[in-house]
Amino acid sequence: MQIVKPPTEKPYDKSEGERRGLIIVNTGDGKGKSTAAFGLALRAHGRAKPVKIFQFMKVPTSKFGEHRSFETLGIPIEGLGDGFSWKSKDLENSALLARQGWDKVKTAILSGDYFLVVLDEVTYPISFGWIELEEVVNTLKSRPKDVHVCLTGRRCPQEIIDIADTVTEMMPIKHAFDAGIPAQRGIED
Repeated sequence: MQIVKPPTEKPYDKSEGERRGLIIVNTGDGKGKSTAAFGLALRAHGRAKPVKIFQFMKVPTSKFGEHRSFETLGIPIEGLGDGFSWKSKDLENSALLARQGWDKVKTAILSGDYFLVVLDEVTYPISFGWIELEEVVNTLKSRPKDVHVCLTGRRCPQEIIDIADTVTEMMPIKHAFDAGIPAQRGIED
């Protein structure tokens, strides 16, 4: 490890740009995409900003750790799907749920009622062709000026990356699963 000197002067100038809603994308094959989006939701909620979280691959009755925490804090979180596609008994129904879920999401984004709308795992139904990419892009472009939207999931389409303000690609360096360690409740749920 190389020791470095801490900066003694601010390493950047204050931006003179306009404050406005951002499109934020967390993508890539590494862990932490949803976790980072949930951190944004907590930060916004801590500033008394209205937040809504939609999860495209979770069922409405999900009770993962994040659901329990957000419900306790009063942050609305809604499952829109029927679970992972490989567990689905009916992919036609999965596609229908994704389209119906998108209608709810579009309404929430365009309403202007929320400071931040999180679209967790939205890239999957887009890449499966269950949600029209063009409609997602148009909705993001048409949203009210002060609405922030955070999208998560692997293989984010380039069309969304192109209009996004901030894109982070999570890259795996090492993962416990690759060493045969199963997912841990409270860490990966």
